[in-house]
Amino acid sequence: MNKNQSLIPVERIERAILMIRGHKVMLDRDLAELYEVPTKVLNQAVKRNKDRFPEDFTFQLTMEEAKSWWARKIDMPLRSQTVTLKRGQHLKYRPYAFTEHGVLMLSSVLNSERAIKVNIEIMRAFVRLRQILASHIQLARKLEELENKYDSQFKVVFDAIRQLMIKPEAKRRPIGFRPGEPEDAH
Repeated sequence: MNKNQSLIPVERIERAILMIRGHKVMLDRDLAELYEVPTKVLNQAVKRNKDRFPEDFTFQLTMEEAKSWWARKIDMPLRSQTVTLKRGQHLKYRPYAFTEHGVLMLSSVLNSERAIKVNIEIMRAFVRLRQILASHIQLARKLEELENKYDSQFKVVFDAIRQLMIKPEAKRRPIGFRPGEPEDAH
Protein backbone atom coordinates (compact mmCIF):
# COMPACT_ATOMS: atom_id res chain seq x y z
CA MET A 1 0.00 0.00 0.00
CA ASN A 2 1.54 3.30 -1.05
CA LYS A 3 1.66 6.47 1.03
CA ASN A 4 -1.35 8.11 -0.66
CA GLN A 5 -3.58 5.04 -0.50
CA SER A 6 -5.68 4.92 2.64
CA LEU A 7 -6.51 1.77 4.60
CA ILE A 8 -9.88 3.27 5.58
CA PRO A 9 -11.68 6.11 3.78
CA VAL A 10 -11.19 9.37 5.70
CA GLU A 11 -14.91 10.13 5.39
CA ARG A 12 -15.74 6.93 7.29
CA ILE A 13 -13.44 7.94 10.13
CA GLU A 14 -14.76 11.53 10.17
CA ARG A 15 -18.36 10.26 10.43
CA ALA A 16 -17.33 8.27 13.50
CA ILE A 17 -15.88 11.33 15.28
CA LEU A 18 -18.58 12.77 17.53
CA MET A 19 -18.82 15.83 19.76
CA ILE A 20 -19.73 14.69 23.28
CA ARG A 21 -19.27 16.77 26.44
CA GLY A 22 -17.38 19.35 24.40
CA HIS A 23 -14.78 16.83 23.19
CA LYS A 24 -14.23 15.24 19.80
CA VAL A 25 -14.44 11.53 20.55
CA MET A 26 -14.80 8.14 18.93
CA LEU A 27 -16.88 5.40 20.52
CA ASP A 28 -15.56 1.95 21.39
CA ARG A 29 -17.90 0.26 18.89
CA ASP A 30 -16.70 2.38 15.96
CA LEU A 31 -13.05 1.92 16.92
CA ALA A 32 -13.46 -1.85 17.30
CA GLU A 33 -15.02 -1.98 13.84
CA LEU A 34 -12.10 -0.01 12.36
CA TYR A 35 -9.53 -2.19 14.15
CA GLU A 36 -11.49 -5.31 13.15
CA VAL A 37 -11.69 -6.62 16.71
CA PRO A 38 -14.77 -7.28 18.85
CA THR A 39 -15.79 -4.34 21.06
CA LYS A 40 -15.43 -6.61 24.09
CA VAL A 41 -11.76 -7.29 23.22
CA LEU A 42 -11.03 -3.57 22.81
CA ASN A 43 -12.65 -2.71 26.16
CA GLN A 44 -10.86 -5.59 27.91
CA ALA A 45 -7.51 -4.28 26.64
CA VAL A 46 -8.38 -0.82 27.99
CA LYS A 47 -9.43 -2.22 31.38
CA ARG A 48 -6.20 -4.24 31.65
CA ASN A 49 -4.28 -0.98 31.08
CA LYS A 50 -6.38 1.44 33.19
CA ASP A 51 -3.33 3.55 34.09
CA ARG A 52 -2.95 4.55 30.42
CA PHE A 53 -6.53 5.84 30.11
CA PRO A 54 -7.30 8.69 32.54
CA GLU A 55 -10.67 10.48 32.35
CA ASP A 56 -9.42 13.01 29.79
CA PHE A 57 -8.51 10.09 27.47
CA THR A 58 -11.66 7.98 27.85
CA PHE A 59 -14.99 8.08 29.66
CA GLN A 60 -18.17 6.03 29.68
CA LEU A 61 -21.30 7.68 28.33
CA THR A 62 -24.24 8.19 30.66
CA MET A 63 -27.35 6.19 29.79
CA GLU A 64 -29.02 9.39 28.48
CA GLU A 65 -26.02 10.17 26.21
CA ALA A 66 -25.92 6.56 25.04
CA LYS A 67 -29.65 6.51 24.26
CA SER A 68 -29.38 9.81 22.39
CA TRP A 69 -26.44 8.53 20.34
CA TRP A 70 -28.16 5.20 19.66
CA ALA A 71 -31.43 6.85 18.58
CA ARG A 72 -29.52 9.01 16.05
CA LYS A 73 -27.52 6.02 14.86
CA ILE A 74 -30.55 3.86 14.12
CA ASP A 75 -32.69 6.91 13.27
CA MET A 76 -35.57 6.04 15.57
CA PRO A 77 -36.40 6.57 19.22
CA LEU A 78 -35.58 3.91 21.80
CA ARG A 79 -38.37 2.30 23.71
CA SER A 80 -38.59 -0.30 26.41
CA GLN A 81 -39.06 -3.84 25.11
CA THR A 82 -40.24 -6.85 27.05
CA VAL A 83 -40.09 -9.16 24.06
CA THR A 84 -37.07 -10.94 22.65
CA LEU A 85 -34.66 -8.36 21.23
CA LYS A 86 -32.96 -8.78 17.88
CA ARG A 87 -29.19 -8.84 18.11
CA GLY A 88 -27.46 -5.52 17.32
CA GLN A 89 -30.65 -3.46 17.21
CA HIS A 90 -30.85 -2.34 20.83
CA LEU A 91 -28.52 -0.73 23.35
CA LYS A 92 -27.33 -3.13 26.03
CA TYR A 93 -24.11 -1.52 27.32
CA ARG A 94 -23.10 2.11 27.64
CA PRO A 95 -20.28 2.79 25.19
CA TYR A 96 -16.90 4.23 26.09
CA ALA A 97 -15.80 7.42 24.37
CA PHE A 98 -12.13 7.95 23.48
CA THR A 99 -10.67 11.42 22.95
CA GLU A 100 -7.90 11.92 20.42
CA HIS A 101 -5.31 11.11 23.09
CA GLY A 102 -7.24 8.01 24.12
CA VAL A 103 -7.32 6.78 20.52
CA LEU A 104 -3.58 7.38 20.29
CA MET A 105 -3.03 5.36 23.47
CA LEU A 106 -5.07 2.48 22.01
CA SER A 107 -2.28 1.76 19.53
CA SER A 108 -0.01 0.90 22.44
CA VAL A 109 -2.44 -1.59 24.00
CA LEU A 110 -3.73 -3.13 20.76
CA ASN A 111 -0.42 -4.36 19.51
CA SER A 112 -1.15 -5.33 15.92
CA GLU A 113 -0.05 -4.05 12.54
CA ARG A 114 -3.64 -3.11 11.66
CA ALA A 115 -4.05 -1.15 14.92
CA ILE A 116 -0.98 0.92 14.12
CA LYS A 117 -2.11 1.62 10.54
CA VAL A 118 -5.68 2.46 11.59
CA ASN A 119 -4.38 4.79 14.32
CA ILE A 120 -2.31 6.68 11.77
CA GLU A 121 -5.44 7.15 9.63
CA ILE A 122 -7.49 8.29 12.63
CA MET A 123 -4.82 10.80 13.71
CA ARG A 124 -4.79 12.23 10.18
CA ALA A 125 -8.59 12.60 10.33
CA PHE A 126 -8.39 14.45 13.66
CA VAL A 127 -5.73 16.78 12.23
CA ARG A 128 -7.85 17.40 9.13
CA LEU A 129 -10.89 18.27 11.28
CA ARG A 130 -8.75 20.70 13.31
CA GLN A 131 -7.61 22.37 10.08
CA ILE A 132 -11.20 22.67 8.82
CA LEU A 133 -12.28 24.19 12.14
CA ALA A 134 -9.36 26.65 12.06
CA SER A 135 -10.19 27.74 8.50
CA HIS A 136 -13.84 28.21 9.51
CA ILE A 137 -12.77 30.41 12.43
CA GLN A 138 -10.47 32.41 10.13
CA LEU A 139 -13.31 32.87 7.64
CA ALA A 140 -15.61 34.13 10.39
CA ARG A 141 -12.89 36.53 11.60
CA LYS A 142 -12.33 37.89 8.08
CA LEU A 143 -16.07 38.33 7.59
CA GLU A 144 -16.27 40.33 10.82
CA GLU A 145 -13.34 42.52 9.71
CA LEU A 146 -15.06 43.22 6.39
CA GLU A 147 -18.31 43.96 8.16
CA ASN A 148 -16.57 46.48 10.43
CA LYS A 149 -14.74 48.03 7.48
CA TYR A 150 -17.79 48.66 5.31
CA ASP A 151 -20.95 50.51 6.28
CA SER A 152 -24.45 49.18 6.78
CA GLN A 153 -25.26 49.02 3.06
CA PHE A 154 -23.61 45.60 2.99
CA LYS A 155 -25.28 44.39 6.20
CA VAL A 156 -27.81 42.35 4.22
CA VAL A 157 -25.00 40.60 2.33
CA PHE A 158 -23.08 39.80 5.53
CA ASP A 159 -26.25 38.51 7.22
CA ALA A 160 -26.93 36.26 4.22
CA ILE A 161 -23.37 34.89 4.31
CA ARG A 162 -23.68 34.20 8.05
CA GLN A 163 -26.92 32.29 7.44
CA LEU A 164 -25.15 30.17 4.83
CA MET A 165 -22.39 29.34 7.33
CA ILE A 166 -24.88 27.98 9.88
CA LYS A 167 -25.40 24.24 9.60
CA PRO A 168 -29.13 23.53 9.16
CA GLU A 169 -30.77 21.35 11.78
CA ALA A 170 -32.49 18.21 10.54
CA LYS A 171 -36.24 18.62 10.96
CA ARG A 172 -38.19 15.50 11.82
CA ARG A 173 -41.91 15.16 11.32
CA PRO A 174 -43.80 14.23 14.46
CA ILE A 175 -45.08 10.67 14.44
CA GLY A 176 -48.64 9.74 15.28
CA PHE A 177 -52.22 10.72 14.63
CA ARG A 178 -53.41 14.19 15.53
CA PRO A 179 -57.21 14.71 15.64
CA GLY A 180 -58.48 17.28 13.18
CA GLU A 181 -55.79 16.61 10.57
CA PRO A 182 -56.67 14.85 7.33
CA GLU A 183 -54.98 11.45 7.05
CA ASP A 184 -53.17 12.23 3.79
CA ALA A 185 -51.70 15.56 5.07
CA HIS A 186 -48.38 13.83 5.69
